[in-house]
Amino acid sequence: MDIDWSQVFSWMPLLKCFVVGGLICVIGQILIDKTKLTPARILVIFVTTGAILGGLGVYQYLVDFAGSGATVPLTGFGYNLAKGAIEGVKEYGLVGAFTGGIKASAGGIAAAVFFGYLASLISKPKMKKQ
Repeated sequence: MDIDWSQVFSWMPLLKCFVVGGLICVIGQILIDKTKLTPARILVIFVTTGAILGGLGVYQYLVDFAGSGATVPLTGFGYNLAKGAIEGVKEYGLVGAFTGGIKASAGGIAAAVFFGYLASLISKPKMKKQ
């Protein structure tokens, strides 16, 4: 049985994912190194940017192009919140604007809480010295 691996596994989607996700991370690193913004403010900027671009429909093009390279970083979380809110409004009206984003991103939020807790059990967290 001969398997044509070129049809089974394509490198182009992986390359797109890596490049786009990497560029988003590079932007974050530049903001950390070259500005006085705190990591928390950069997080808020990324989530807000993703939500705005998602609400305008622009971020969908990046998701279609790069897949997980665009949905896994923080901008993708903002995009997911906006997408869920838009779908919630279509289905439930004004109440959906508040519940749709959380419903759409509940899996990611639950995973972040679970794995953060698991990491705290495995490691020895220490309070930051003042």
